[in-house]
Amino acid sequence: MKPETAEALQRRLTREQSEQRLPSVVAGLIRGGELAWSGGAGSLPADPASVQYRCGSITKTFVAVQVMRLRDEGLLALTDPLERHLPGAFDAVTIDQLLSHSSGLRAETAGPWWERTAGGDFAGLAAASLQPADLTPGNDPSRLARPGQRFHYSNIGFAVLGELVARLRGLPWAQALQQDVLDPLGLTRTTMRPQAPHATGYAVHPYADVLLTEPEHDAGAMAPAGQLWTTVTDLARWTAFLRGAGDSSGVIAPSTLVEMREPQALDNRRGEPWTGAHGLGLQVWNGGGTRSFGHGGSMPGFLAIMRMTPDSGEGAVVMANATSGLRPGICDDLSRILAEHEPLPVAAWSPAGPPGGTFAALGRWFWGTAAFTLRAKGSTELWLEADPPGGRSARFLRNDAGDWIGQDGYFIGETLRIRWAAAGDDAVALDLASFVFARTPYDAQADVPGGIDPWGWHVPEAPR
Repeated sequence: MKPETAEALQRRLTREQSEQRLPSVVAGLIRGGELAWSGGAGSLPADPASVQYRCGSITKTFVAVQVMRLRDEGLLALTDPLERHLPGAFDAVTIDQLLSHSSGLRAETAGPWWERTAGGDFAGLAAASLQPADLTPGNDPSRLARPGQRFHYSNIGFAVLGELVARLRGLPWAQALQQDVLDPLGLTRTTMRPQAPHATGYAVHPYADVLLTEPEHDAGAMAPAGQLWTTVTDLARWTAFLRGAGDSSGVIAPSTLVEMREPQALDNRRGEPWTGAHGLGLQVWNGGGTRSFGHGGSMPGFLAIMRMTPDSGEGAVVMANATSGLRPGICDDLSRILAEHEPLPVAAWSPAGPPGGTFAALGRWFWGTAAFTLRAKGSTELWLEADPPGGRSARFLRNDAGDWIGQDGYFIGETLRIRWAAAGDDAVALDLASFVFARTPYDAQADVPGGIDPWGWHVPEAPR
């Protein structure tokens, strides 16, 4: 990294620490799957990237990966009712609803403020905060909405998911996390309790420059909602892992990580374009035509943010030891500075043969009278583009069976098949989700469903 780039990044981070009155703040930028820059401001040792901070609700992303791994192993289905794995609880709630915060469960426990008090076991949590299901409005204080009805953030939901992991693994949740995720990925500085060097959590008085030390404790059954401590180095490695690039050490398939990033429940005000949503354990943001994912975290004395743009592979992580004050836009600001000072190289175009057996199918097609163009993108993708742009455009990738499967839009998951002429190499039709695309509007060679009127294209007689 150029010295002037590092200086500009450090200046922005120091300004955040000073203007927001943060005891300390650390940050890192990810590029190409690696930590490209790290820095810190405030009261810190010589190597800020090695200092542990409590990452709060970013812990939930670790829980989500554990759950999705169990799904991939065939030990559960996302649509399973929780009752199947935790008998006596929430027969109407499914696992994917818990992951996406759409279960309808309350946000917090029924007892004292769990983030500032020592936690108990799951049986005690369930007895106090997870009453038997009664969906009659007003009769069940543990439910705020019908399962699947809407987004409502629930810390309790992730406590339940942690217990689910423990039951299916036959281990306490923390041990299962160590075994299945932390050890394989080499996240040696991500722990359940603080290990030196670590920051102390503080509250900063709003009207005076004085501090109050916040309590630190084991959250017990609520630990999966916000217990973990980590460093900039480990958190950057975790963020890059969630993008699905590089070695995943067998923890989870890259395709599963893509699935986790798909929006499930919108977190926005009615009537406004959506800018935030939750996938399966991950936050998803939509701004300026760019999608990003990550998660925020807060516990008394600590704030954390991680954010990644999957297309570019650029991301940022920031942590501070203050109960409030860290601005959410700090990740975007640091990423923008890096992009302005050292933009990503522009990849040169080079010829690449179209996917095998598709060349003669490329070009103009018609669905009814609507025009489309089928293009090859490199040697691995087909793009069906509506003309004019928009509509039912889609991207297709070939699966292991040789079929072309839609990756987005209206045709996601649908199979595109090329129909060839009986003799020769001419493509006469595209079959897609029961639709037939022809080379010309309603071409008779395409065997369009419903047939072609015998009059063909004509000018109707004037009415008499």
